[in-house]
Amino acid sequence: MTNTMDLSRLWRSLSTELLDTALQIRPLRRWALAQGERQLVQKYVVENQEGLPHKVQEIRCRALINLLRSVDRALGEGRISPQVRRSIIKQFIGNLVIGEAERSRGFREAHGFDPPTFLTISPTKRCNLRCQGCYAASSAGDRNTLEYSIFERILKEKRDAWGSHFTVISGGEPLMYRSEGKDLFDILGGNQDQYFMMYTNGTLIDREAARRLAELGNLTPAISVEGWERETDARRGRGVFARIQQAMDNLRACGVPFGISMTATRENAEIILSEQLIDYYFKEQGAIYGWIFQYMPIGRSYSVDLMISAEQRAWMLERELQMIYERNLFLVDFWNGGILSVGCISAGRPGGYFYIDWNGNIAPCVFFPYTTANVYELYSRGGSLSSLLEDEYFQAIRSWQERYLKGRERMENLFLPCPMRDHYGFAHRLLSSQGAKPMDENAAAALSDPEYRRRMMEYNRRTAELLDPLWQREVYPGQNEVHGQQQTLALRPEQTRRCRAQRTAAAGSKGKR
Repeated sequence: MTNTMDLSRLWRSLSTELLDTALQIRPLRRWALAQGERQLVQKYVVENQEGLPHKVQEIRCRALINLLRSVDRALGEGRISPQVRRSIIKQFIGNLVIGEAERSRGFREAHGFDPPTFLTISPTKRCNLRCQGCYAASSAGDRNTLEYSIFERILKEKRDAWGSHFTVISGGEPLMYRSEGKDLFDILGGNQDQYFMMYTNGTLIDREAARRLAELGNLTPAISVEGWERETDARRGRGVFARIQQAMDNLRACGVPFGISMTATRENAEIILSEQLIDYYFKEQGAIYGWIFQYMPIGRSYSVDLMISAEQRAWMLERELQMIYERNLFLVDFWNGGILSVGCISAGRPGGYFYIDWNGNIAPCVFFPYTTANVYELYSRGGSLSSLLEDEYFQAIRSWQERYLKGRERMENLFLPCPMRDHYGFAHRLLSSQGAKPMDENAAAALSDPEYRRRMMEYNRRTAELLDPLWQREVYPGQNEVHGQQQTLALRPEQTRRCRAQRTAAAGSKGKR
């Protein structure tokens, strides 16, 4: 704890300009990277104040170290512009990573729990593509758009009330957002004290758009890909793959760090995790991070048949752990990767988020499209975003999350964290009891379809059969430490062996004191 506090004080004592200069000097940057890695090991593995199984903390620590190293490579190769560097220092690290606990203290003292860390906002449903299975069912003809003044109010409120300086922008296609004569670049320029990640199809990132993103410095695009040209164009439209490659060229040329976002379906699961594709996007194209979304049967023309099979999911989990341990990549699957977030982060969980769409509807999650509140109505009656955290619907989900983490004897399977995808019986009962309204006709159709419910619950049964043994093997392979009890682990990489050595040394020093 002391070392973490010392690093925070040291960071705040130095100017952004001085830190920026230091990051450009390789020996100083390598020293800073080593310090960062040590702090992560100290926080997650040695101190482990959350009392989580140590293998959980190891994997979380390892993934974050991979992200640090990926950013270091990008800096070393000159792929990050000066303004982006300064924004990463001041906003992403200074405001988001280091200062979060301090900023949220007021909320914690007033409410007795920590606030969400971020929001996901889809400011427009409009999109220039019409992708198969789109969760938002977007198209170019859609005009559903969140008012600019409301968008700004949301960002200001979460910053002031929660100390939240991070926002995820989704869609529709965010670069098509227009309201009150403003666009997404106006949002970025008017909120320079916040950092954004944008899910985008990439086709509108021309050289001018990349240049403006570089100058603003406070957004990283996560570009949607489905595999190679064949898979991407099959789902997103002819010629989209080529336009994505051009967008990545533009971003690299202008110094904007970017990642990739891949949707795993039954048809492409093996492709998106192939060595060749991973090397192409991370090595050749220079992606810093990657997200994997397992196809969810909601949205346009939803189909349970497009979901990855339980067998594919188990295979993907093995491959994803390999990517973290052996390929040193920050590549996170939002379902199999529940171990990294310590379970479901929806419904405004401390450290988590909730979702606001283009109509102002508020939902627990992008993939949980059922609502009991609307931001326009909320503001019209003098309510606040914080009051939503007391909503019975959100509280019911958070109670389920808490029970799931505690389990009957020990923590439940974090490879199966999602109430909607992995525990549909609970989700269906919740929606029936809370009277949550579907956010579109597709969500309504899914909820009322008994065959949909049957197949989702059968999928849950089969995935549990395959993933529960993996959870047991990876996290509880022997006498594990659970909430403070002793464990022994068969650790694989050199980094985790160092982690255990530091744990032992820390325990020895505590005994001496």
